[in-house]
Amino acid sequence: MLCCSMYCNAQTTTLQIKVLDQENQKPLVGASVMIKNIEKGVITDLDGIATFENIPKGQHLIAISFMGFEPIQSTIEIPYQKPLVFYLKKSDHELEEVMLKSTRSSRTIRRIPTRIEFIGGEELNEKNAMNATNISMVLRESTGIQMQQTSLSSGNTNIRIQGLDGRYTQLLRDGFPLYNGFSSGLSIMQIPPLDILQFEIIKGSSSTLYGGGAIAGLVNLVSKTPEEEPELDLMLTQTQALGTTGNVFYSSRNEKWGTTLYASSNYQKVYDPEDDDFSNLPQTYSVTINPKLFYYPSENTTLWVGLNGTYDDRKGGNINQIERNTNGIRLYTEENISKRISSQLVYETKIDSAQSFIIKNSISFFDRDLEIPDFSFQGQQWNTFTEATYVRQGKRSDWVLGGNLYTTSFDEDEQVIQRDQKDITTGVFANNIYDLSNAWILETGVRIDYANDWGFFPLPRFSLLYKTGPSFSSRIGGGLGYKIPDIFTEEAEFINFRNILPIDKNALKAERSYGLNFDVNYKTRLPHDIGFSINQLFYLTSIENSLLLNNLTATTFQFENATNTVISMGAETNIKFSYKDFRWFLNYAFIDTRLKYLPSNPQKPLTARHNGGSVIMYENQKWRIGYETYYTGSQLLSNGTKTTDFITMGLLAMHNFTWGSVFVNFENFTDRRQSRFSPLVFPPSDNPTFAEIYAPTDGFIFSAGIIYKPFGNHSDHH
Repeated sequence: MLCCSMYCNAQTTTLQIKVLDQENQKPLVGASVMIKNIEKGVITDLDGIATFENIPKGQHLIAISFMGFEPIQSTIEIPYQKPLVFYLKKSDHELEEVMLKSTRSSRTIRRIPTRIEFIGGEELNEKNAMNATNISMVLRESTGIQMQQTSLSSGNTNIRIQGLDGRYTQLLRDGFPLYNGFSSGLSIMQIPPLDILQFEIIKGSSSTLYGGGAIAGLVNLVSKTPEEEPELDLMLTQTQALGTTGNVFYSSRNEKWGTTLYASSNYQKVYDPEDDDFSNLPQTYSVTINPKLFYYPSENTTLWVGLNGTYDDRKGGNINQIERNTNGIRLYTEENISKRISSQLVYETKIDSAQSFIIKNSISFFDRDLEIPDFSFQGQQWNTFTEATYVRQGKRSDWVLGGNLYTTSFDEDEQVIQRDQKDITTGVFANNIYDLSNAWILETGVRIDYANDWGFFPLPRFSLLYKTGPSFSSRIGGGLGYKIPDIFTEEAEFINFRNILPIDKNALKAERSYGLNFDVNYKTRLPHDIGFSINQLFYLTSIENSLLLNNLTATTFQFENATNTVISMGAETNIKFSYKDFRWFLNYAFIDTRLKYLPSNPQKPLTARHNGGSVIMYENQKWRIGYETYYTGSQLLSNGTKTTDFITMGLLAMHNFTWGSVFVNFENFTDRRQSRFSPLVFPPSDNPTFAEIYAPTDGFIFSAGIIYKPFGNHSDHH
């Protein structure tokens, strides 16, 4: 027996394999090392070493993989005399290379302490196919974000992040606040997505870099810029609900000049899936044009100027009145005619390899005419924004210093109640990102704003990042925020701004907030080469002096500050599995938003405490197929009534050719809509009342389309 044991030991050996990052020679912790022919697998330790016991002599096939790196295979002979060391190369599409604009830093996404969600590449292309008319689809399916429709007749929609009203979310275009105030209610429905390169979403207070309004967070839409290779995208989409959308995007560049041109047109016939003679989608005519000119006087300097124009006419209400314009019979309709034009100018120059200077300016004009049978609300708003920023990138420390001036002026057409409002806000800010060590990165910032008639607002913030290689990272952060009162709230939109008294700057206070968030991110390789990642977020936001719309008399409303706080807390979970050409995304959001100023601290109306989703994707060079399932839990209406929960499903199929793509999309194909649970409209027909909207109103929408790319950007897959 002793001789047999000695013979067996001579036939096996202990094997150690070290895995390093080819770029920086650092150990890769959590890499998967598999000896395929004997089906043994080990995960590398903190030194990047995988240890195998009792490996028989002979030839073995070694497979090594790690999330974000290109997998390798190699044949080895046991016994092996030299140390076994393998170097992995980062994947071309590794998320580490994603550059974000919202932070104003040149750091990649994994070296920024602020938690930022990124939507771009093929995921954004998929959402464009689902809804080529506006950006609502991109945001609706993001964890913890609710697209709250405020009007059945017009389709007005607001972005709710983590259970907070849309007015607490700052919507930016290339860092410009173009969609605030009077224009906010219709903005989501008037921004086509085809010329957007990426979405950057920051949840929680982001006021240090971007000023007031970003209490719940911000959404920055980053536009495409011209590349050396020209690009032309032509997109045509048709729905069974008789909606037609055409989009065109063109860009080109030479040594000194570049240009982009985007144009979009949408026609939607009035749509009534319930046959109750009331529209679920308004009749819409919409045109958008956005040309930009870029000038590159040197390698270190860029100057660009852009214009954005939108005309939008949407009419909803009684079908007979809209289609046949019945004379002598008074039937309810709501028509919104809006015109938007804005200019953007950006000058950016690199002083040297570490320093740069940026000047930005925008001027925006928005005109809206809202008409219902016995009331109209008309007005114009001018916004201006000017900012100067100095950026310094060091080996361990990055600085952003700047100041800006923001003005807004709303002028209402002649009415019994005049609600004109003018505000001027000046601010200075400083932000620093500092590498405490290889594992710890600290971000601190402070802004001081002064708003005429409202006073000073000091806004500090901090974020701390801890990371151990590519596998694990964790962030904690917090900050203060504020919001200047105006009349453009969801409650005011719901009643068409009727009989609402103006903002009383002597009686009201600005809303103030503080927020905290903590998240953990982990990714690894499971057996059988399955990729796995999970991100867990916890958050808390508290708002003081929340702006409420209360009854002054039976027919008159006025704004008041809440006597206690609004507290929003919760958690978001995002899980991803990947295997070859398949991806499976799972998400869950728990949202607990409490109105502390009311007895018993009730849950905020129209806010589901539980939301979940599942997306299964198959993608190769020719096909992209996605199947989505989303769950929305029960909600409370303003009167305390509890709504039913519901599930929606969608299916997208896209086939890629050398010249472009064709696609079909079955959105909400189980036809879940609110009218199946409760009425949307209550009589009389000439002056109806409307239910609060908590579920889809349009139901199943089938669409088909074609994307033609005669040159440039052919079938890029990420």
